[in-house]
Amino acid sequence: MKALTWQGKRKIEYGDVPDPRIEEPTDAVIRVTSTGICGSDLHLYEVMAPFLDAGDVLGHEAIGVVEEAGSEVSGLAPGDRVVVPFQIACGSCFMCDQGLQTQCETTQVRDQGMGAALFGYTKLYGQVPGGQAEYLRVPQAQYGPIKVPDGPPDDRFVYLSDVLPTAWQAVEYAGIPPGGTVAVLGLGPIGDMAARVALHRGHRVIGVDLVAERLERARLRGVEVLEYGDDVAEAVRNLTDGRGPDSVIDAVGMEAHGSPVAAVGQKIAGVLPDVLQRKVMQTAGIDRLAALYLAVDIVRRGGTISLIGVYGGMADPLPLLTIFDKQIQLRMGQANVRRWADQILPLLGDDDPLGVDGFATHHLPLLEGPTAYEMFQQKRDGAIKILLKPGT
Repeated sequence: MKALTWQGKRKIEYGDVPDPRIEEPTDAVIRVTSTGICGSDLHLYEVMAPFLDAGDVLGHEAIGVVEEAGSEVSGLAPGDRVVVPFQIACGSCFMCDQGLQTQCETTQVRDQGMGAALFGYTKLYGQVPGGQAEYLRVPQAQYGPIKVPDGPPDDRFVYLSDVLPTAWQAVEYAGIPPGGTVAVLGLGPIGDMAARVALHRGHRVIGVDLVAERLERARLRGVEVLEYGDDVAEAVRNLTDGRGPDSVIDAVGMEAHGSPVAAVGQKIAGVLPDVLQRKVMQTAGIDRLAALYLAVDIVRRGGTISLIGVYGGMADPLPLLTIFDKQIQLRMGQANVRRWADQILPLLGDDDPLGVDGFATHHLPLLEGPTAYEMFQQKRDGAIKILLKPGT
């Protein structure tokens, strides 16, 4: 089959890889009909090289049709249309029973000290072949895949794999009071959708970003937008009676602009041998923390920060004195897809209150994946969300 594979820093290839097959009775194989490029995929493209091997199949956002199901997968049959959550969870362990599917005790990557295995996301998360491919093997298929109706285009449901539950959890964790205000830092796919969810719930939303197209797109949805700059913290306070928003969602993560020292650290780490790169990235502060520092600065005293952007360093300096003094609540973590799916599905009807049908800015054939990665990373051509179509 054809797939997108990682071949080195900023080097993605479209080519042949082995066809997936049933390996365990709880597996299924799906034919992928649409697959997304996620903002966190750019971390693989740019800074996570030491945790990848040439030939790794990328991607963790997929929708498709079941081709084959293992003998212990009673809920699926060939021909079923399914969305595949980005994490692999069993649905029956202690953690899954708590609604913490990203901590699944059946698929935890214990040799790396990490949580549940993820599709297409490095040795840290199990090195499981991903969904930017024509076909995908789905472990724990007795629980993970979400059946969706035939008929509507893939755009209606594909975001259940990651974007929608991640944005939903970001808003849940933000703890915005009724009628309260939330600032969303970063208006890429997750920040944009988090802003839409918060607006749908009746909250006031202030969005911050550097990219003009992203700011305009959010403004048209009803977000009060601010361009990121040296005076953005004061601008946010001016919009919130001087005290700051009730909640802040950091949807940026490790590659935020405005952290030149960390940027140099990432570049230095990138020229080391893989074994040393892994050590540096796991034990040193290589994240660019500008967005998190801004969140701490602007959130009102007693407010909540919901951290949904991905960070990677283990020794990043945090302004703990300020966090403690301001009595800030801080919540974070990978989204627990199945925990939120039943709450999100009713919003995916024909009235489309979250605008999922028009959420993608680009639809491209899978074979154009290498160009799509470059375009997304460089924020060219208004690229905010790219969906790839296998077989074309």
